[in-house]
Amino acid sequence: MNKLIIAAGTGFLGQVLVHHFKNKFDEIVILTRGKSQSIDGIKYVNWNARTFSGWEKELENATVLINLAGKSVDCRYTEKNKKEILLSRIESTKILNKAVLNCQNPPRHWLNSSTATIYRYSLDKQMDETDGEIGNNFSINVALSWEKAFFKTETPKTLKTALRTSIVLGKNGGALIPLKTLAKIGFGGKQGKGNQFVSWIHEDDFANAIDFIIEKEITDVINIVSPEPIRNIDFMQKLRKAVGFPFGIPMNKFFLEIGSFIIRTETELVLKSRNVVPKRLLENEFQFKFDTLEKALQNLI
Repeated sequence: MNKLIIAAGTGFLGQVLVHHFKNKFDEIVILTRGKSQSIDGIKYVNWNARTFSGWEKELENATVLINLAGKSVDCRYTEKNKKEILLSRIESTKILNKAVLNCQNPPRHWLNSSTATIYRYSLDKQMDETDGEIGNNFSINVALSWEKAFFKTETPKTLKTALRTSIVLGKNGGALIPLKTLAKIGFGGKQGKGNQFVSWIHEDDFANAIDFIIEKEITDVINIVSPEPIRNIDFMQKLRKAVGFPFGIPMNKFFLEIGSFIIRTETELVLKSRNVVPKRLLENEFQFKFDTLEKALQNLI
């Protein structure tokens, strides 16, 4: 493969992908809000994710474009932050649509971030791409607007795939780091009622799934999750075992609300039941390296 563009590729997921693809592409370009430079054979090009400034020329003759841009949802949902969460996703997707259409030889395949949070809170039904039921709240409506902005512009020469990604577990970033810290100091008990499902994926399977989607030219929406959603109470129990801590103090919703306020985040991130499964990956015979949480934690901790 020739050229990979990763928009907003300096964060945790971007670096997971760079590590995975660094020997599979002749050239990797990261669109970043930082300065333009080259480091270890990777080209970093400045962009503001809203307007053209020269970065758009990098898309010419690219093989694959992956867009990870969007303000982190790990914050308090103030009106200001909610606006930034929405606009950072919509504006970056819209300007990339314009850039792709302006290319003489646009990227052959564009994979755009989305989220497994798009499905409703579910303690019963497993949500797949065919029969999954979309919910209605702030986070879900952001996801819907994001995917609409992505798909509504037709790009005849460029395949499009929306990545409905769950919590990605990694050694050096993502949700596992703070959860592991909590478990090690004795606060690794269930969160809230503990019956809510957690949909997750190991960082290696995340990167392998992206690679697989590119190779198989899978388009439309696809769930990037492990095959086995797990209840929060069981997730935390397996995490305690992995870090070698014998007990975990449970955190009820009241204490979670206080803690979330102190660290400037929202309880929805741990209390929503995301019961999501990777139907399309499995139908296409994708092989998970870490299909159970035990395997994932054994590798990561």
